[in-house]
Amino acid sequence: MQRGLPMQPTVVLLREGTDTSQGKPQLLSNISACLAIADTLATTLGPRGMDKLIVNERGEAQITNDGATILKLLEIVHPAAKSLVDIARAQDAEVGDGTTSVVLLATQILKEVRGYIEEGVSPHVIMKGIRKASQLVRTLFDLDEMNVCLISPFYIQAVERIKELQVTVDKSDTVKFRDLLLKCAATSMSSKLIHSQKPFFSKMAVDAVLCLDQDDLDETLIGVKKIPGGGLQDSLLIRGVSFKKTFTYAGAEQQPKSFKDPLILCLNVELELKAEKDNAEVRVEHVSDYQAIVDAEWTIIYNKLELIEKTGAKVVLSKLPIGDLATQWFADRGIFCAGRVQAGDLRRVVQAVGGSIQSTCSDIERKHLGTCGTFDERQLGGERYNVFEDCPVAKTCTLLLRGGAEQFIEEVERSLHDSIMVVKRAVKSNQIVAGGGAIEMELSAYLRTHARTIPGKVQLIISAFAKALEIIPRQICDNAGLDSTDVLNRLRQRHASGQKWTGVDVDSDQGVRDNMGAFVWEPAVVKLNAIASASEAACLILSVDETVRNPQSEQAQAGPKAPPGAAQRALRGRGRAIAASFGHVLEGLEGI
Repeated sequence: MQRGLPMQPTVVLLREGTDTSQGKPQLLSNISACLAIADTLATTLGPRGMDKLIVNERGEAQITNDGATILKLLEIVHPAAKSLVDIARAQDAEVGDGTTSVVLLATQILKEVRGYIEEGVSPHVIMKGIRKASQLVRTLFDLDEMNVCLISPFYIQAVERIKELQVTVDKSDTVKFRDLLLKCAATSMSSKLIHSQKPFFSKMAVDAVLCLDQDDLDETLIGVKKIPGGGLQDSLLIRGVSFKKTFTYAGAEQQPKSFKDPLILCLNVELELKAEKDNAEVRVEHVSDYQAIVDAEWTIIYNKLELIEKTGAKVVLSKLPIGDLATQWFADRGIFCAGRVQAGDLRRVVQAVGGSIQSTCSDIERKHLGTCGTFDERQLGGERYNVFEDCPVAKTCTLLLRGGAEQFIEEVERSLHDSIMVVKRAVKSNQIVAGGGAIEMELSAYLRTHARTIPGKVQLIISAFAKALEIIPRQICDNAGLDSTDVLNRLRQRHASGQKWTGVDVDSDQGVRDNMGAFVWEPAVVKLNAIASASEAACLILSVDETVRNPQSEQAQAGPKAPPGAAQRALRGRGRAIAASFGHVLEGLEGI
């Protein structure tokens, strides 16, 4: 008689309800999730890209075509697809522009490799091919000088090709260099909501960056204030610090509103009579004792005001309130004051005019005060703004944006932020390449040629990456209503004949032109960072073959379960407490 197999005990490793997915289906599922995100963002690319209207759970609507903003508002929960959100945010933080391009490039790489996975090629074989290709090109290029990690062969070869193609503009020629910055800013705005006002806002973005310290280029010193009403052309660039007039008392109207070379004092001190606390209690025997307490309180605030006047400051700013007594006292002595100034505005004022924020009115010296060339209060729209110009310590500026709807002004702010970051990168690195899909087509042609010299499966992988690069010009054509197949065939033919700057032209029937000659310029660092981030994300998603998901992590504010019977014990305790308190009330009523 044949003996049966021994029974194996059941081993439970994960808690009940945990979802596990692994193998090829899981990898394909991750790629499909990434492609779904790409389908959402694809129509926003290029100068003819569409905008997205996103409404959150509170009913607030936002209109934007910025890739990083859209991914942030979508609140993506898929674990693998979240990596695309991370690379979009990294691209936005590093160079400001190209957030949609980096997501499309990463997903297209995955789409081209997907066929090999479905045919049974192991993801590890693909990763091994990437590493082997990297070793082949490491002998050709100096990675230490490039200051990058070993990411993928696509990145290394494409980076070196970009460095060969990029055009350097001499910074010593201020006219040509400013023209370079204007063209880069205009190119970044061509796909934004304000593309019709490119000359106006390009000049504003370039002037804002050139106002900064050219060695530091701290973009946080560029303040942005949104003023509803008016038109886009009513927007202003203040070469200094400006903030909305704070809440003031009646005496503020008697204060002077304009100064030349004033001393500025920034405080974190409350200059008003403090109200008594709810639980404060003062016992006095005589009326004179009460009067002494009141006089002491007034004496304290008067001493503070006199110490401020002795510093010689003509403009006094404070994060805390400045009361009616202090406001009138300053007005009688020709001093301007503003209380309840926001912390960010006060920080920018201190960084611009010098000095420091004082938390006491005693021992204030000249080194603690700042100064500026001019100070005045202006009427802008329906609001009044305090303006500090010609600040000597730190070069800063403020953008006052005008427009109709609030959502429109917010999109203008996001568009200007992207352009400012692009101009900042162009100032730091004056290397440029042609946009409009020209650099992508040249890199694609270069990688196709290079792949034929490599034996094995690596050749297929590099060819797939070369085809993936064509997603940028292809999508620009589709969004502009052009025949993408016809335009890409023309681009391939021209790049094969040596016309390396030929890109997509959305304004003509031919669909192609020399984008370098048409001044469609982008900083080379934008393309370098996009290729690096896309390669990182693609390799990361390809290396994941299993997902373990705890259902409890998907619940809002999930926490450990309460022990059995805890709810009943809590209710019983509450019932005894209510009954006891009700009994005390009854006893009190009987006593009455």
